[in-house]
Amino acid sequence: MAVYTNLDAEALGLIVAAYDIGTLVSAKGIAEGVSNSNWLLETTGADGAGKRFILTMYERRIEIADLPFFLGLLDHLADRHCPVPRTIHDREGRAFRHHDGKAIALIEFLPGLSVGEPTAGQARAVGGALAQLHLAAADFPMTRANGLGPAGWRELADACGADGLDTIEPGLGAFVAEGLDRLAREWPRGLPAQVIHADLFPDNVLMMGDTVTGMIDFYFACADITAYDLAVTHAAWCFSSDGRQFDPAISRALIEGYEAVRPLTPAERAALPVLGQGAGMRFLMTRAFDWANTPADAMVTRKDPLAFARRMAFYADPANASVFAV
Repeated sequence: MAVYTNLDAEALGLIVAAYDIGTLVSAKGIAEGVSNSNWLLETTGADGAGKRFILTMYERRIEIADLPFFLGLLDHLADRHCPVPRTIHDREGRAFRHHDGKAIALIEFLPGLSVGEPTAGQARAVGGALAQLHLAAADFPMTRANGLGPAGWRELADACGADGLDTIEPGLGAFVAEGLDRLAREWPRGLPAQVIHADLFPDNVLMMGDTVTGMIDFYFACADITAYDLAVTHAAWCFSSDGRQFDPAISRALIEGYEAVRPLTPAERAALPVLGQGAGMRFLMTRAFDWANTPADAMVTRKDPLAFARRMAFYADPANASVFAV
């Protein structure tokens, strides 16, 4: 989440008036993230009781043609009792609308907090919630290709250029080039695949104690290898933010929680080290691209690409393959 576009009180009030949610009480921009503009809205509620919602204005990297997929997926998962926010449809029944030429959507606000330093109990709950999501999404009728898969990583690397990557860290260009070639050779084929979240970082999970109350930010959801989603979540949850420290207890709990709901096949488990490298490359490349292209005046915090270069190197080390053998 982030704020690239400024909306004044009058504009926000007009947007809220298009929905049956009462009148606007307050609005606050949300700075985290890098792709869209977001606000936390509070309204009087249609019944007079105060309500909260998240308003998103789509700015970057998201194709408007994909919005029916993203928003429809939320409603599909919510109908199957997954802890995800429902889409709020406007008075004309639309899941999204436009404001000043940009698409906007309103979603349900869910209670809970994102955790900065997860416990094993929280990691176990997240693993179980991810597996529940995978089971619930198996019959979702829509699909979307993963534009940030192996081909997308190479496109981003080309856009950055070896020289551009080396301005982040000397030698990063060569590290990325070698990693892309290795992943092209070793990327697994024939594994179970379906619609996945693809971005389940701690800031995309809301918790109360050891209970997952919300999984949010589905705007990278796509059809891809199911176990890749577990690898992305593993990379996001099991390391310090700078990628220098790995927590084996969090790793073990996350995988145990997942397998308590959806056991991995032997082929999926064997592929996790390579899928983990792919997760590292995906976020290394998007962070590197954003590092070079985020406007200086945007209300957004740039994220360190090297944190995922370190994760990638961890997964590539054969000595660490045993972390997936729960």
